Amino acid sequence: MVLFRRLLGDVLRSARMQRGMTLRELSAEARVSLGYISEIERGQKEASSELLASLCQAMDLPLSDVLRDVADAVSVEEAAMGVVVSTTIDVGRRAGDVVASAA
Repeated sequence: MVLFRRLLGDVLRSARMQRGMTLRELSAEARVSLGYISEIERGQKEASSELLASLCQAMDLPLSDVLRDVADAVSVEEAAMGVVVSTTIDVGRRAGDVVASAA
Protein backbone atom coordinates (compact mmCIF):
# COMPACT_ATOMS: atom_id res chain seq x y z
CA MET A 1 0.00 0.00 0.00
CA VAL A 2 1.28 3.46 -0.91
CA LEU A 3 1.30 5.83 2.07
CA PHE A 4 1.05 9.48 1.07
CA ARG A 5 2.31 10.68 4.45
CA ARG A 6 5.51 8.62 4.16
CA LEU A 7 6.27 9.91 0.68
CA LEU A 8 5.44 13.47 1.71
CA GLY A 9 7.86 13.13 4.62
CA ASP A 10 10.59 11.87 2.29
CA VAL A 11 10.09 14.83 -0.06
CA LEU A 12 10.08 17.36 2.79
CA ARG A 13 13.20 15.89 4.39
CA SER A 14 15.01 15.90 1.06
CA ALA A 15 14.03 19.52 0.39
CA ARG A 16 15.16 20.59 3.86
CA MET A 17 18.49 18.83 3.54
CA GLN A 18 19.10 20.22 0.03
CA ARG A 19 18.70 23.67 1.55
CA GLY A 20 21.17 22.81 4.30
CA MET A 21 18.57 23.42 7.00
CA THR A 22 18.47 21.57 10.29
CA LEU A 23 15.19 20.52 11.88
CA ARG A 24 15.81 23.19 14.50
CA GLU A 25 16.18 25.92 11.85
CA LEU A 26 13.06 24.80 9.99
CA SER A 27 11.15 24.58 13.25
CA ALA A 28 12.06 28.16 14.18
CA GLU A 29 11.35 29.54 10.71
CA ALA A 30 8.03 27.71 10.27
CA ARG A 31 7.00 28.14 13.92
CA VAL A 32 6.22 24.43 14.21
CA SER A 33 7.60 22.15 16.91
CA LEU A 34 10.76 20.28 16.00
CA GLY A 35 9.27 17.00 17.18
CA TYR A 36 6.19 17.38 15.02
CA ILE A 37 8.26 18.15 11.90
CA SER A 38 10.38 15.09 12.67
CA GLU A 39 7.27 12.90 12.88
CA ILE A 40 6.01 14.30 9.57
CA GLU A 41 9.35 13.64 7.89
CA ARG A 42 9.30 10.05 9.19
CA GLY A 43 5.77 9.53 7.88
CA GLN A 44 4.30 9.09 11.34
CA LYS A 45 2.00 12.12 11.29
CA GLU A 46 -0.26 13.66 8.65
CA ALA A 47 0.49 17.30 7.81
CA SER A 48 -2.46 19.66 7.54
CA SER A 49 -2.59 21.97 4.53
CA GLU A 50 -1.80 24.94 6.80
CA LEU A 51 1.21 23.22 8.31
CA LEU A 52 2.45 22.11 4.91
CA ALA A 53 2.12 25.67 3.59
CA SER A 54 4.10 26.96 6.59
CA LEU A 55 6.90 24.44 6.03
CA CYS A 56 7.05 25.25 2.32
CA GLN A 57 7.16 28.98 3.01
CA ALA A 58 9.94 28.51 5.55
CA MET A 59 11.98 26.66 2.92
CA ASP A 60 11.07 29.12 0.16
CA LEU A 61 9.60 26.20 -1.75
CA PRO A 62 6.38 26.31 -3.80
CA LEU A 63 3.73 23.97 -2.43
CA SER A 64 3.00 22.86 -5.99
CA ASP A 65 6.60 21.59 -6.32
CA VAL A 66 6.24 19.51 -3.16
CA LEU A 67 2.92 18.04 -4.26
CA ARG A 68 4.29 17.30 -7.74
CA ASP A 69 7.31 15.51 -6.25
CA VAL A 70 5.04 13.47 -3.97
CA ALA A 71 2.77 12.61 -6.90
CA ASP A 72 5.80 11.42 -8.87
CA ALA A 73 6.91 9.27 -5.93
CA VAL A 74 3.40 7.80 -5.62
CA SER A 75 3.43 6.99 -9.33
CA VAL A 76 6.77 5.20 -9.03
CA GLU A 77 5.54 3.12 -6.08
CA GLU A 78 2.29 2.28 -7.87
CA ALA A 79 4.22 1.15 -10.93
CA ALA A 80 6.46 -1.02 -8.75
CA MET A 81 3.32 -2.60 -7.26
CA GLY A 82 1.76 -3.15 -10.67
CA VAL A 83 -1.06 -0.65 -10.15
CA VAL A 84 -2.60 0.36 -13.46
CA VAL A 85 -3.89 3.91 -13.70
CA SER A 86 -6.59 4.07 -16.37
CA THR A 87 -8.26 7.44 -15.88
CA THR A 88 -7.21 11.04 -15.55
CA ILE A 89 -9.16 13.47 -13.40
CA ASP A 90 -9.86 16.86 -14.96
CA VAL A 91 -9.69 19.17 -11.94
CA GLY A 92 -10.89 22.09 -14.06
CA ARG A 93 -14.23 20.43 -14.67
CA ARG A 94 -17.07 21.14 -12.25
CA ALA A 95 -19.93 18.86 -11.30
CA GLY A 96 -22.76 19.17 -13.78
CA ASP A 97 -20.57 20.29 -16.70
CA VAL A 98 -21.54 18.71 -20.00
CA VAL A 99 -18.73 17.31 -22.09
CA ALA A 100 -19.22 16.80 -25.81
CA SER A 101 -17.73 13.74 -27.43
CA ALA A 102 -16.70 13.36 -31.03
CA ALA A 103 -17.20 9.60 -30.88
